[in-house]
Amino acid sequence: MKTTFITTAITAVALAVGLAVGEPEAPLADIPLPAPRMAGGKPLLTALKERQTSRAFSAKPLPMQLVSDLLWAAFGINRTDTGKRTAPSARNWQEIDVYVVLAEGAYRYDAQANLLRAVVKGDLRALTGRQPFVATAPLNLVYVADPARMKGADAADISLYSGADAAFIGQNVYLFCASEGLGTVVRGLVDREALAEALKLPKPLRIVFAQTVGYPEEKAAPAPL
Repeated sequence: MKTTFITTAITAVALAVGLAVGEPEAPLADIPLPAPRMAGGKPLLTALKERQTSRAFSAKPLPMQLVSDLLWAAFGINRTDTGKRTAPSARNWQEIDVYVVLAEGAYRYDAQANLLRAVVKGDLRALTGRQPFVATAPLNLVYVADPARMKGADAADISLYSGADAAFIGQNVYLFCASEGLGTVVRGLVDREALAEALKLPKPLRIVFAQTVGYPEEKAAPAPL
């Protein structure tokens, strides 16, 4: 009986401690993306005609199929035999990584595996820019350059080519959004130091700029006269 009492007491203490401390929070997990759709959409000239910048977004989340399509259009692999991408890069350095900042956390797009690789748990959207809308838009892309991949480039070349290569990706996003009825805006007004720290980016990785994507904000119907 004494043994049973001790066992019961230990169990009660363990449960009390567990309740007080709480269950450990689950880490952010990788997200396998559905296969991107590589056909359809509006004709190129129509998308060019409708391309525009938006700064008012609905908070409605984007379906993962649409996110997969978006990322493939941005900087996915379109030639599997060579690993070359939908956007060009100088000397095929492919020095830009696309980070995807969602409400639940930040991820890095792995085009080869068609996967969002978990980076940091938590809502970092407000850190991706200084404009108020970035905190509530469903998705913010952050273009990060890795100078270590840019063999033979001096400081001036690194700045020039990483900016140009990120811009190619950004234009792909603009055209995809025009095709799919989404809003988007490229943004250079970013506290790069704070965002790099939040994303735990090692040096010498550098943030080039960010880009917000989401459904356009729905305008309220006018009041009846």
